[in-house]
Amino acid sequence: MRIPEFGRGWRIQTSWLVLVLTLGLALLSCEAKEYNAPPDGQKKDVYIVIFEDMPIVTYNGKITGLRGTAKYFSEKWRKSHKRAHISDLVKKYNEYLIKEQDAILSDFFGFGDCEKTYRYTHLVNGVALPLTADEALRLSEHPKIVRVEKSYKVYKSTVHTPDYLGLPKGMWARSGGPAGAGENMVIGIVDTGIDPTHPSFAARGQKPYGPLRKFRGTCDYAREFPRGSCNGKIIGARFFNAAAKREGSFNATIHFASPLDGDGHGSHTASTAAGNYGVPVVFNGARYGLASGVAPRARVAVYKALYRYIGGSIPDVIAACNQAVADGVDILSLSLGPNAPPGGATSTFLNILDVALLNAVKANVLVVQAAGNGGPFAKTVTSFSPWVLSVAAGQDDRVFRNTLTLGNRGVIRGTGLAPATKGAYLYPLILADDAVAGKGDPALTPSSCQAASLYNRLLVRGKILICTFSFDFVYGGATMQQLAKTVKTLGAAGVAMMVDSDNAGGKYEVIPLSVPFIIFPSSASSNTLLAYYNRYTKKDRKGKIISFGATAKIGNGQTMTYTRSAQQVASFSSRGPNVKDFNFDEADILKPNVMAPGYLIWGAWTPIGTDNPAFTGQRFAMMSGTSMATPHVAGLAAMLKAKYPRWSPAALSSAMVTTADVADRQGRPLQAQGASADSTPFLQAATPFDMGSGALNIQAALNPGLIFEAGHLDYVKFLCSQATPREVLGSTKTACPVRAGMATDLNIPSITFANLVGTKLVPRTVTNVAPVAEKYTITITNARDFVVTANPSVFTIGVGRRNKQAIVFTVRATRASQASSFARITFTGSLGHVVRIPVSVVNKRLR
Repeated sequence: MRIPEFGRGWRIQTSWLVLVLTLGLALLSCEAKEYNAPPDGQKKDVYIVIFEDMPIVTYNGKITGLRGTAKYFSEKWRKSHKRAHISDLVKKYNEYLIKEQDAILSDFFGFGDCEKTYRYTHLVNGVALPLTADEALRLSEHPKIVRVEKSYKVYKSTVHTPDYLGLPKGMWARSGGPAGAGENMVIGIVDTGIDPTHPSFAARGQKPYGPLRKFRGTCDYAREFPRGSCNGKIIGARFFNAAAKREGSFNATIHFASPLDGDGHGSHTASTAAGNYGVPVVFNGARYGLASGVAPRARVAVYKALYRYIGGSIPDVIAACNQAVADGVDILSLSLGPNAPPGGATSTFLNILDVALLNAVKANVLVVQAAGNGGPFAKTVTSFSPWVLSVAAGQDDRVFRNTLTLGNRGVIRGTGLAPATKGAYLYPLILADDAVAGKGDPALTPSSCQAASLYNRLLVRGKILICTFSFDFVYGGATMQQLAKTVKTLGAAGVAMMVDSDNAGGKYEVIPLSVPFIIFPSSASSNTLLAYYNRYTKKDRKGKIISFGATAKIGNGQTMTYTRSAQQVASFSSRGPNVKDFNFDEADILKPNVMAPGYLIWGAWTPIGTDNPAFTGQRFAMMSGTSMATPHVAGLAAMLKAKYPRWSPAALSSAMVTTADVADRQGRPLQAQGASADSTPFLQAATPFDMGSGALNIQAALNPGLIFEAGHLDYVKFLCSQATPREVLGSTKTACPVRAGMATDLNIPSITFANLVGTKLVPRTVTNVAPVAEKYTITITNARDFVVTANPSVFTIGVGRRNKQAIVFTVRATRASQASSFARITFTGSLGHVVRIPVSVVNKRLR
């Protein structure tokens, strides 16, 4: 039985749902009157038993098989979404679930009462109770029970990244806990809109959100985005589609002329930046931890300018950014960018979006932008300007391991975020090609398992189906959702997936599945499975199967593993060097600037979302991209600004960039994933073109010691070194100084030369933001191709009027090279502050 999502109307019934949740999680004790102790040697452990009926959070008013009330439920749901009716329906459905749970357990145990540890009706429909291993195995075979799983530790898995970044014991603790992290800050999200019904953005159940005088935004209400959608947490919501309409690409039926998110991407990024704390992530009936935004108390202002399938038109995007700044947002988060350097300007820094963002910075708004997803190839960064904080994506320490145990006691290790096969016994294996009995889509190979009608159902039922992950899944229209549907339709016990090449396996991205599943992304593991299958599967001379002797069971892939390793630059994350024009000529500005987690990030989703078909109909999604890394930085920036409200965008950016990690806990350099011939990424030491200054370290950013300040006039002066005075004046409405200087004069926390010839002087000024004076020593890790020296190399910097120190770095080429080489400058303070800036140089000729 399938009961779809409950619907939007019930979510406003917070008081009733809190009551239901309280009842559903209450500690229960219902011992049997005649209870038989387990046989000697069989201890009882707590198991979670999941029943077939869907829980309250996914209920829509229709209950197949609910005797006497099914028609009542359905009619009431169709006729009214009023609160009283919905509360009544929720109450009745809660009672129904409890009654069904008890009836099934009574049928199984033979008595009416049993000892329960917990009863679940809200997030999942199940119970937790003590069972012997034998009882658990037999209970799992019950037709109305979908899973029986032994209790295990659940770790937060942006479920996991707040812990990974050290927020609970760090920044949150200093902000009064998650209930105060980001208080009174407004993060502007320019994206695909927002789902206002999602619990990540609920205001009820939270400390009340009062009015915020500094914010002047409004909400665009519509039928699908009704009044009440802006609730204090969502403080503003606008949409911009005039350009898309003019181009003929906007379709109100699927794009919605309102702030409603019809894609999913916008809800995901908003929840990562500022989603509520402790929101349960439930997917396909399984719980994957508690989600939280990085700044859970921050407000969200939504500016919808991107639309499903068509992306966004720059006029709409700029209008959105403009409105956001006019409304008074503190941070502007842009998980968007062009596919290539935009034409129409002599410099990438003068493209219209970047100029608009320069004005945002002038208005004291920090702009955080995704670096792009064109990696691991060079010159793929699509965030160009020094006034924008550009974010690379890192892969954190979470892995999704699973195993396939074979009948010969062999074990093949793979991956798969999915449940185990039922019970402890082994199931026969059957290769998809050996199960073909009909005709399917000629565009898809039978091995992709996309059409149930193609296979002999009687032959497949109860077996583990072996399918193949090929480029059909990458480019040919095959999907993992259709694979799961095939498995369910055929009654297969699960699916084990091979790859037809290591290159294809390297393109597999983990997604949660509701059926037992494991994939082997390498040819070696795939060949091991195939060899085992062929050895124990008997065929006649014509190749017809005589008997299936190969057996296996799939392990539980829903338990995630944390390796405690440092981030790696994700292979898809765009790389520098930065480019200054449409011809891809290299710039003297470092991009990206910093790295944050961006691989397989759990975040809010809208059930009507289409950004990724794997999550259609779901409330949460696991996504990868620099889009996912960007709101991590935006959330952290909001907390920094809450602590230091007078800091400029450059100061906020500097604090995060100069304190970033460049090594793991053992002091080894961070690594970057490169192109590889197989599914295992090629790893090499990460350079500033991969990770910018390094991996975000929010604890260090809270107390950076020194910062590098820059303002609007500094950026204009930089532009004057890149374009003619007339072009700069036309774009910025600010005249160039008589002496423009060089791009490397800009006071930013990095030094980049696209073509160093001879010796250059690079001025920098640092500002002490610590409350006391401190002595700093500068050390430099030099490269083979150039040498950097500092004057002074030791200085004491004071507070108040004496809190600035000018330094001149001398960068001298020592040998010619067409490749970039890298150095690092480190400021070590006597009070423990450590400030780092990367140096990137190409010496195409010495003189």
